[in-house]
Amino acid sequence: MECKWKPDERGLQQILQLLKESQSPDTSTQRSVQQKLEQLNQYPDFNNYLIFVLTKLKSEDEPTRSLSGLILKNNVKTHYQNFPNGVSDFIKNECLQNIGDSSPLIRATVGILITTIASKGELQNWPELLPKLCLLLDSEDYNTCEGAFGALQKICEDSAEILDSDMLDRPLNVMIPKFLQFFKHNSPKIRSHAIACVNQFIISRTQALMLHIDPFIENLFALAGDEEPEVRKNVCRALVMLLEVRLDRLIPHMHNIIEYMLQRTQDQDENVALEACEFWLTLAELPVCKEVLCGHLPKLIPVLVSGMKYSEIDIILLKGDVEEDEAIPDNEQDIRPRFHRSRTVAQKHDGGESIEEEEDDEDELDDDETISDWNLRKCSAAALDVLANVFRDDLLLHILPLLKELLFHPEWLIKESGILVLGAIAEGCMQGMIPYLPELIPHLVQCLSDKKALVRSITCWTLSRYAHWVVSQPPDIYLKPLMTELLKRILDSNKRVQEAACSAFATLEEEACTELVPYLAFILNTLVFAFSKYQHKNLLILYDAIGTLADSVGHHLNKPR
Repeated sequence: MECKWKPDERGLQQILQLLKESQSPDTSTQRSVQQKLEQLNQYPDFNNYLIFVLTKLKSEDEPTRSLSGLILKNNVKTHYQNFPNGVSDFIKNECLQNIGDSSPLIRATVGILITTIASKGELQNWPELLPKLCLLLDSEDYNTCEGAFGALQKICEDSAEILDSDMLDRPLNVMIPKFLQFFKHNSPKIRSHAIACVNQFIISRTQALMLHIDPFIENLFALAGDEEPEVRKNVCRALVMLLEVRLDRLIPHMHNIIEYMLQRTQDQDENVALEACEFWLTLAELPVCKEVLCGHLPKLIPVLVSGMKYSEIDIILLKGDVEEDEAIPDNEQDIRPRFHRSRTVAQKHDGGESIEEEEDDEDELDDDETISDWNLRKCSAAALDVLANVFRDDLLLHILPLLKELLFHPEWLIKESGILVLGAIAEGCMQGMIPYLPELIPHLVQCLSDKKALVRSITCWTLSRYAHWVVSQPPDIYLKPLMTELLKRILDSNKRVQEAACSAFATLEEEACTELVPYLAFILNTLVFAFSKYQHKNLLILYDAIGTLADSVGHHLNKPR
């Protein structure tokens, strides 16, 4: 019955008009479209029209066809259980017929639709789906093979658990060997899909993959020098996960893997470099780290330090050329909670202790939280921090010669990265750094007045990492100059610096406690004045600094001055 369905021409034109209107930037038009779509959902065959536009209406432009599919995907998410059987069968059939559409956009949309239906519990009720997609992988038509692989990758991402269960008769026993065959395909897109599919089953130690672990690793090694960045990225991702779950299989090749990851951490493609950089974070958590990595430190440390410089895109995203912005109101995403950490490390560290996981979220690894994505700079800094905790003062042999050059460099970008390096090693290398701090702390206090806001903000953070040492020294030599300059930065004309200074001052308050009592009037005057300067987001951090001050000096706040 479903194959005989034909759209009513007038209804089809109405829906096409609606799809065109929904691409309008005007909010009132969009609201009206939304209402009409909700009304149309009352009609059982509305979804037939949507799949028809996506798969059959080749004369329409691709964005309109794709949008039709995405609206259908949303309907599947919310109303699928109410679809009549004829409608759902028609949609499923059309999806499988059109997975090889000549347009990459339409193929991807069909793939999203398939995996959305599958994730609604339909893998059990659509028994022909997986065998059909696996069969289509062997198609001589590239579009069909790529479309089927795209859909399978999404299914593996969304439904990995059920694929490895008896409920579906363990299809992975067939699928994983099949995927491995495509690691050598002549299309980079297909190779990338194949690795991405298998990668979904590493962390869970899926039995079907563990049975083929050696050919999997051999195939990864064969792709190590692939010219396609997406393939290299997926190879790096696989090796990082294998480090966690099958270290035994990597140990015999560890020297070569480390050399390879050193190259990839410097890859021209930042996505590849970031994926490779995760390797050092993961390795640092393993008991074998010291033994396998110590001989590579002379090469690794300069690579990590180099990755800690802001990239050009970072500076654009951070508005790094905007020095004064205190009068600009915060927008909504500025006011979101602050929270980032490495994907890989985050999974392991719930309840653990690492720089990304300290109880005080203010003590972030780096203060560029407005780049919401985990990036190479943050990952390199996190890796250096964790390695400093593994190798302790032995790391300084490789770091100090670099630091000397970076910290006093005339180019602000390089100097800024040196200040970040100094902060990253603070916890792990504190003992070895003590002889250098009498010279370095005054230099950092000077950097608090640098003309570049990004230098001032990172300096606040790095100084907070050495607050414990500062407080242990005679107050007039280090504490007083540091506190004086930090209070000036709390009143900085740049919001990022205000935030970093407030956070650093809260750390200093916790360390200094009653040492701050002689300066209370000065501190309170500054914090009160900051209330008149701050936008919404930084006010929250200012409240925190005031609360910490009250905890630190206690009843001394009650004394009139």
